[in-house]
Amino acid sequence: MAFSGVLHPSWRKFKIFLAMIKFEHTIFALPFAYIGALLTGKRLPSAHDLFWITVAMVGARTAAMSLNRLIDREIDAKNPRTANRALPRGLLSVREVWVYVFLSWGLLLVAAWQLSPLARKLSPLAVLILWFYSYTKRFTWACHFYLGLTLALAPVGAWVAITNGFALPPVLLGIGVLFWVAGFDIVYACMDYDFDRREGLFSLPARFGIGPALWVARGCHVLAPLFFALTGKLLGLGAFYWTGVAVAVALLFYEHRLVRADDLSRVGIAFFNLNGLLSTGMLVFTLLDILW
Repeated sequence: MAFSGVLHPSWRKFKIFLAMIKFEHTIFALPFAYIGALLTGKRLPSAHDLFWITVAMVGARTAAMSLNRLIDREIDAKNPRTANRALPRGLLSVREVWVYVFLSWGLLLVAAWQLSPLARKLSPLAVLILWFYSYTKRFTWACHFYLGLTLALAPVGAWVAITNGFALPPVLLGIGVLFWVAGFDIVYACMDYDFDRREGLFSLPARFGIGPALWVARGCHVLAPLFFALTGKLLGLGAFYWTGVAVAVALLFYEHRLVRADDLSRVGIAFFNLNGLLSTGMLVFTLLDILW
């Protein structure tokens, strides 16, 4: 049965919305939130904590992506790669997407109130950090690292949500996530090299060229597993966790074998498939390490 109106969208529009924000890409950050939760006491967190961490992550990521689509809708309409998105095509209205933004922020704030007092206090700061990302490519080529920072909040936020405090291990893990995300976002941005230069947008490929940008991405993907390893060393994690780090190294190496400055045809495989495997693989091996 279909519903009409902003407050009761049809299932068809809801599916369009999920496709617009690439909801499946939640798989990049959510596993690292779970890893942060697992490492708080090297044991399974309570069902209560896992549930509300999941709600917070889904709310935060959905709101951030919705805002990104709203703020960038005019740019997306000009870019041949993104002109087919829902807002440029008129498949969703600006008002409808704003409803999803506020509902998603509401999910995040409700979830924070179910977790630790510090999580509640910091939730408005998380909202501001996520909101600001969409503006960074208008003034700095370091926008990729800022995106990495937003996803780095996942393990740190989960740790805060459970322990009501900060510690070095989730920060190190978060730094690893920052470099991992920045690296693959630089690779992804290479596809918009010509458009970004023409429109005066900021990205590392547009500023320095595709070849040098790919070398920066490779450097990021050397640093990312190094910080994953430092986390494991600090917490005294076992063989399963180290296997996960080794798998991450192998996936990142293969990712950069797929992409060259003169051949970006396989960026989609490198961006989604391999990075989705990396995050879920790290979670699986961390979970095995905790259980055994």
